Amino acid sequence: MVTDGSQPGSLEIVAYLRPRRRKKMGRITAFVYGLFCYVLFLVTFVYAIGFLGNFGVPKSIDSAGQSPYGEALLVNAALLGLFAVQHSVMARQWFKALWTRIVPVPVERSTYVLFSSVALIVLFWKWEPMGGLIWNVESGAGRMALNGLFAIGWLTVLAATFLIDHFDLFGMSQAWAYLRKRAYKAPGFRTPGMYRFVRHPLYVGWLLVFWSAPRMTAAHLVFAVATTVYILVAIQLEERDLERMHGQYAEYRRRVPMIVPTGASVPLEGIGTGRRTEKPLARAWE
Repeated sequence: MVTDGSQPGSLEIVAYLRPRRRKKMGRITAFVYGLFCYVLFLVTFVYAIGFLGNFGVPKSIDSAGQSPYGEALLVNAALLGLFAVQHSVMARQWFKALWTRIVPVPVERSTYVLFSSVALIVLFWKWEPMGGLIWNVESGAGRMALNGLFAIGWLTVLAATFLIDHFDLFGMSQAWAYLRKRAYKAPGFRTPGMYRFVRHPLYVGWLLVFWSAPRMTAAHLVFAVATTVYILVAIQLEERDLERMHGQYAEYRRRVPMIVPTGASVPLEGIGTGRRTEKPLARAWE
């Protein structure tokens, strides 16, 4: 489950690399590796629905607590911190510039997806339920409404990835272009659909998922608060990168709300209409 909400195709690292240090990988190997990383993401994504929704998994976020409260809190904080550091550091341009001296450029994004999925799998595995009921909605209508918002959140997350280019975001476009010996064409800066109402619909979806809980335990609250703080910090880091990479982003940021829509699509004449462009790094694959 990748929560990095920046526009795909933003890998601007070639200027930082020395050609003789670039690693290469066979085309079929790179594609199979990318496909594996994508399938692992899908499995993790589906498991996360059950983990956060308390159904279909052996241990969910609101399972009965079995460890001392303080110990469980420390373990959960460490797991959330591990995911936050991995997810943010690996998304930064300076890290990509160093990382692609080890990892071939065509599978850099797939590797990011792999590490994100592994970090989440570790979190699901080692998560310590804490008990302690914060709220429990007993009304049938109330539970239905919150479960509906939970489902809408997941659909929003998925829809947002397809609006900006789902397969590019998860590394498959890069691996596919490399397999076909084609220059990789990164999506330009665009503002389709939900991106005309808020700048980060992906994060809006995640917030709906994290907080739409008919039954909120202490562990769930810790998770929701920590991930909300992470999202607010991550947005600042991402937007700093996006303003450097896309000249139109500063104006887009000025006109469009961050995560709370105003209720109407904002006029964006001439903004976010970018087309796919061939990146210099794509030619370096050959």
